[in-house]
Amino acid sequence: MPNNSWQSRESEPELDSIGSLLSELADPEEEKEEFKRDFFIGSSGRRKKAAFVLMTIWSVIIGLHFFTWGSLAVVSCTGLIFIHLIRLVVAKPSSAPELLTDDTTAPSVSLLVAAKNEEAVIGNLVQMLCSLDYPGDKYEVWIIDDNSRDNTGVILDQLATSYPQLKVLHRQRGAVGGKSGALNQVLPLTKGEIIGVFDADATVEADLLRRVVPMFEEAQMGAVQVRKGIANASCNFWTQGQKAEMALDSYFQQQRITIGGLGELRGNGQFVRRSALNSCGGWNEETITDDLDLTIRLHLDRWKIGFLAIPPVEEEGVTRAMALWHQRNRWAEGGYQRYLDYWRSFRCHPFGWSKTWDLLSFFTIQYVLPVAALPDLFMAIARHRYPLLAPMSGLMFSISAWGMFVGLFRTRIESKFSFATLLSIGWQTLRGMIYMVHWLVVMPSVTARVSVRPKRLKWVKTVHGGGNSVIISKKVVKL
Repeated sequence: MPNNSWQSRESEPELDSIGSLLSELADPEEEKEEFKRDFFIGSSGRRKKAAFVLMTIWSVIIGLHFFTWGSLAVVSCTGLIFIHLIRLVVAKPSSAPELLTDDTTAPSVSLLVAAKNEEAVIGNLVQMLCSLDYPGDKYEVWIIDDNSRDNTGVILDQLATSYPQLKVLHRQRGAVGGKSGALNQVLPLTKGEIIGVFDADATVEADLLRRVVPMFEEAQMGAVQVRKGIANASCNFWTQGQKAEMALDSYFQQQRITIGGLGELRGNGQFVRRSALNSCGGWNEETITDDLDLTIRLHLDRWKIGFLAIPPVEEEGVTRAMALWHQRNRWAEGGYQRYLDYWRSFRCHPFGWSKTWDLLSFFTIQYVLPVAALPDLFMAIARHRYPLLAPMSGLMFSISAWGMFVGLFRTRIESKFSFATLLSIGWQTLRGMIYMVHWLVVMPSVTARVSVRPKRLKWVKTVHGGGNSVIISKKVVKL
């Protein structure tokens, strides 16, 4: 085994406090006596909390149909969200800081990748990450082979002999915690002041670190998320839709941060200041979306999250409807979990009016509205009237279409735009909005399932095909 390859060891002493730190954040010690039942304790009782939220939403919507002021209440709520979204639309994002030059002292960076059965893509990733335009003595690349059953571990050990910056940690059978567990296990071995996390299918530009690192010059910048793109966007309808979806997400990210709202992490292409990560207790091994969970804890701990639009980190989009369904269900459930887990912390550790109002607005649009649409439709049919939530639904579709169009526009690198270009972006937006309808099914489905069915925590990886490499004799051969 190469000198820069490690077998996993027993739990690291530095990580023993992670569970307790997460528990303290979710369940403040000073208020334990106030909430006795498990419904109100930290991350436990998710099913009961989800059922309570579901029943509350349905009861409120059904009840509003029986009051004359029900429509006025919905319009008023829509108006408040509209004001917030207008602020978001008119905001002008600040430009990215200048590129880090050779004359500037470069902070140390550790790049982490948790890889499980990734033989199709791991070779290209290692070559890419070990060839970045950054001082070689200032960054390291750690790949965690998470008990892979294919040739991932063999390939990594071979590559470690060629790339001195590459270090490999092999996790043994029975290792727990999924991706979060893998990242927590390797963290004490790393040396970087800034920790970068990538997926195994990531594609990055050589100057990425020189663009990301300057953003951490701001003392309160706890993390930076790089814009995500879809490498195989031209494959089919589903990948084209994901390209538009990522553009919409990047638009909201930029605008929300500009108005003092919540920036969010997206897992692939995320960078976190080590001191911020330590103060938040590392990655949560009791969630299925480590990035969204860490997002909330960073904001609760008063750290800012920035966003880098150029260059993007590209990843493979899923190409089949069923794979998309499973992936989006996992994303939706993980996103929902963070509200169930930290709802008390929002009250006990408020992070300011601007972020709070931003969180409430987007929680309403993204989670409450899709769930409330079904009882609203039932009552509208039964009482022969228009759905009460029509104004809010119209606002949601309008802002989504606008954000998708502008987001796609911003991803273009041409210096000049023609009318034909605008028509092309308009067509992509229309097709993207049709694609986004699947979220109207995913969100109610996930909310209902979490409410009624106990679920064992399970991490599911997305299979990466690696369209530009093949495995020959346990070696990666670039085509």
